[in-house]
Formats: sequence, C-alpha cells, structure tokens
Amino acid sequence: MIVETAPAKINLALHVRARRDDGYHEIETLFAFLRDGDELRLTPGPASFAIEGSFGAALAAEGDNLVTRAAAGFARAFGVPNEGAFTLDKNLPVASGIGGGSADAAAALRALARRHGIAIDDPRLFACADALGSDVPACLLGRSALGQGRGEQLEPLGGLTDMPVLLVNPGVAVSTGAVFAAWDGVDRGAIGGGDLLERALLGRNDLEAPARSIAPVIGEALALLGDTKGTALVRMSGSGATCFALYEHPDDRSAAADAVRRAQPGWWCLESTLA
Repeated sequence: MIVETAPAKINLALHVRARRDDGYHEIETLFAFLRDGDELRLTPGPASFAIEGSFGAALAAEGDNLVTRAAAGFARAFGVPNEGAFTLDKNLPVASGIGGGSADAAAALRALARRHGIAIDDPRLFACADALGSDVPACLLGRSALGQGRGEQLEPLGGLTDMPVLLVNPGVAVSTGAVFAAWDGVDRGAIGGGDLLERALLGRNDLEAPARSIAPVIGEALALLGDTKGTALVRMSGSGATCFALYEHPDDRSAAADAVRRAQPGWWCLESTLA
C-alpha cells in the first residue's frame, strides 16, 4: 500500500490582476500548505475509486473525480496501464477554498510516481498536474510558493514553517466560478516584496468581497477569528468560504479554536501548522 497525505492549501494573499481571453484570470498568490488534510491510499488491483471520511458523502455521488482523472492522465503521459485501487479519506470540506480536490489529484500523481519509479520533479508529472487544474501544480509542489499566471507558474519560497494555523469553515460551499465571475475587474496591484509573512500582511484577497456577497457568513467567520488573541494574519483562503488565522504561539491557536467551537459549534475547525 502507498499512502499519501493531501495537505490543505491556503492562500496567504490572492491578487486578481486581469480577466483573460481563455476564460481564466491572471493572478498572483502566495501558496502555503498545512501538515494536515485528506489521505489517499493506493493498493494493487484493477482501477477503482472509493471515498470515505467526514466529507466523503459530498463526493460519493460523483461519477468522476480529480483522483480518477489524475490516474488516467498519468497513464497516458507515462504509457503505463491505468490500474490500482484508490481510497480517499475525505477530511476537508468540499468547495471550500483550501484546494481539497486539487490536493487529492496531486496526491494521486505522487502515489503513482512512487509506484512507477518516476521522479517527483519530472516535468511530465507537472504537465499532468497543470492539465487537471490551476491549483494542482502548487499542490504537487507542496510547499510555500508564489503562484502567477493562472497560479501554475511557481516560485518556491521559504519561511513560516511550523507556524500555528487555525482553519474555520462556516458550513457553506462556494462556487469558485461564481466568485471569480463576481470580481469587479479592478487591478489593485501586485504582491510586494519582503519575507513571506511581510508579503502576506501587505497583500489581500481580491476574492473576499465577491465571496462575501455570495455568502455573507464569511464576514462572521473573519470577525470571529479577528477577535481571537495572538493572531499574525486573518484572511479568507482562495475563493472561500474557509477562513484562517496564523498565530505566534500554539496556545493562542488552541484557545481560539475553543472560542470558535463555543460560539459556532456547527462550524468546521482544523488546528494545524504550516509545512
């Protein structure tokens, strides 16, 4: 059995620069990854896919999935049979701005690369990832990076490893397409310089306003996190609705998680650290 973690992704900053003729948007974003997320297992056998875990039911009705698409793309790219039984333990909420599906696809590519002796930095593997979605190359890289273009042009960055982080999702799924469609089209400028945290603090998430117009509860999640002690950064991730806070000390993160759970017992919370 090959086991791969599919870590949650957060966008420390996300600047939308322009709409493109191909239907995508030109962006600049600071990717960071947690130590926790979904888990994907690959065992020998005919091609199959099963889903379990806390959020498995949200994907169980899908006839297709990014994991199965990743397996098919890998087989075509490397000329190997499309086989192997995948089981996904779905711990991350769906359509939540933390790259769950993209991380699952990247985990599938890593698992297949291990099985077939393919180097993780093989350009063909990143081509497979790029064909699956804009966030998949970053999830395949799996470390902090500046993303440009659609997000697939990556510049690895250092800093913030082991920093405590708290994710909060208020229980609403937000369509990425709908959020991008609601962006006002204003280019508010590039991500600045400095170390990773400085760049994040000087940045913003240009999708927050359109996401909040679709799901106002995002504002409640940000306000609740903003009221907790010891935060270094509070922001919405991706196109929402998950919000996050970075903390200087693990005790502050734990106290914040307790406060969120008391105030909103139905919301999803994850205490973790940056990888």
